[in-house]
Amino acid sequence: MSGHDATPLSVVLPVLNELDNLEPLHARLTEALEPMGREYEVIYVDDGSTDGSWEGLKKIAARDRRVRLVRFRRNFGQTSALAAGLAYSRHPILVTLDADLQNDPADIPRLVERLGDSYDVVAGWRRHREDPWLTRLLPSHVANFLVRLVSGVPLHDFGCTLRVYRREIVQDLSLYGEMHRFLPVLAQEVGGRVTELEVVHHPRTHGVSKYSVLRTYKVLVDIITLKFIGDFQSRPTYVFGGFGLFALMLGFLALDVVAYRVFVLGRLEATPMVFLMVIFFLTGVFSLFIGFLAEIVIRGFHHTQRKPTYHVRETVGVDRTG
Repeated sequence: MSGHDATPLSVVLPVLNELDNLEPLHARLTEALEPMGREYEVIYVDDGSTDGSWEGLKKIAARDRRVRLVRFRRNFGQTSALAAGLAYSRHPILVTLDADLQNDPADIPRLVERLGDSYDVVAGWRRHREDPWLTRLLPSHVANFLVRLVSGVPLHDFGCTLRVYRREIVQDLSLYGEMHRFLPVLAQEVGGRVTELEVVHHPRTHGVSKYSVLRTYKVLVDIITLKFIGDFQSRPTYVFGGFGLFALMLGFLALDVVAYRVFVLGRLEATPMVFLMVIFFLTGVFSLFIGFLAEIVIRGFHHTQRKPTYHVRETVGVDRTG
């Protein structure tokens, strides 16, 4: 028996206009969690629903004391909803999944078992997805390939919300933008042990998908941001300084060409090379100064409190103990 066999669980679910899914979802969660024999809580985060989901959640909370609710003032996005759920949760093991019934709660015990004593993050892998190929699968495959390439984390499915984490590995990670999908990458950067497990994926039966092809560009921007933060967060001068020195080098090369034309060939005339020389010099100097300025800002605000990425309207049960 593992030392973590009875460790309590916190299950976090972002909810956005999923009224028709809530009752069957909670029934399946209860069926999956109760046989595990652990203390657990279920935290639903209403991310600005407009279809009556909040009222549906309050009905569930009224009859199940393990349910805790957080309601946003407006829609802040899935990443903020997960961040709020993690912040309001209490237990050492964190489980996240979507509320659309495409993730199967029955997979939770397998993921938790895989966590065991060996891993800090177990990510779900929707190997056989029940989604449209052109609008969902193709962009997902491209995004997953790029994240693997940039991050070096060998997961197949960075978009699957169904995951299990140890609290200590994710509690200090900063979540914004679409960063929830990169939590395994952020976890590995701080020394977390990451693995994956195949999970079941169901077709959506109620409600409307919140994903679109347009979200792919946000993922690509976040990939670049993630790489920049991972490599240069503490020393931005490595980026700006390197670019600035390269531009200055090109400026000196252009200066050599101009000096050769003037002093050796005796041609004193305005050429594109003179223009390039000036541009390269100015770019190099400005880049160096931007790098120094970024360094000062990073050092000055390194220990300040981050601005929250969400605002809570009301909660149900979050102050309940036991």
